[in-house]
Amino acid sequence: MEAYELASYDMTLLQAIILGIIQGLTEFIPVSSSGHLALGQYYFNVGHDMLFILVIHIGTLVPVVVVFWKDVWALIRNPFQKMTLLLIVASVPIGIIGLLMRGIVGDAFGNIGAMAVGFVVTATILLISDRLRKGKKTTEDITYFDALCIGVAQAVAIFPGISRSGSTIAAALARDINREDAAKFIFLMSIPAILGALLVEIFDLVRDYTITMADVNFANLTAGLFASMISGYFAVKFMLAAIKKAKLRYFAFYVLILAAVIGVYMFVS
Repeated sequence: MEAYELASYDMTLLQAIILGIIQGLTEFIPVSSSGHLALGQYYFNVGHDMLFILVIHIGTLVPVVVVFWKDVWALIRNPFQKMTLLLIVASVPIGIIGLLMRGIVGDAFGNIGAMAVGFVVTATILLISDRLRKGKKTTEDITYFDALCIGVAQAVAIFPGISRSGSTIAAALARDINREDAAKFIFLMSIPAILGALLVEIFDLVRDYTITMADVNFANLTAGLFASMISGYFAVKFMLAAIKKAKLRYFAFYVLILAAVIGVYMFVS
């Protein structure tokens, strides 16, 4: 165990709010939350604060549960149903790949060149997904193989710059699931994905760092929490409409521009 001076003390309250908003918006909008959060921390030069990241991830979990409360409650009331098994199957790939490739992924987060490549991959995925035909399958028709395919797409998105929501949307549409039910399934998938990330972050925090109450900047943590919750709620609502209308290509143009900006920055710096 090593003592660790939390980076939330290095960031201002405004920076904490901005990072919380970035996490809340980009967790669900298909532009890669991990890539944007890493860029935000890089720009503000605040380091990787495990406790702060943990708190803003909790913030992004809340809006999904709120928006899909009826579906979540149905799963809680009757956990032994097909949807539960589908979500478990879809979550297996990210669990396996995440554990096997944690070191490689961790190194990639410190490499803005890798983020730029990830943004290009995201743009390609989004442009393809907008061109896929309307699916016919509803949530009742989703097979376990469909769930596995979508889960593999989610696992690929552990790399910075690759959007989890974008890759899973594309995979769901490719499996002939209609846009509305695809949106519902991938948002429900995000709950165990975020919970899994939280557990990993808690484990790392307990294993590697000694934290006392004096180390914690509660103002920044609270600001980041509420910023990620509020922005995340609007992002979920916005994305539900965008998926139905096949308007994801606009996000593709954005991440391509971002990748180009990173490329220019690397060239001139």
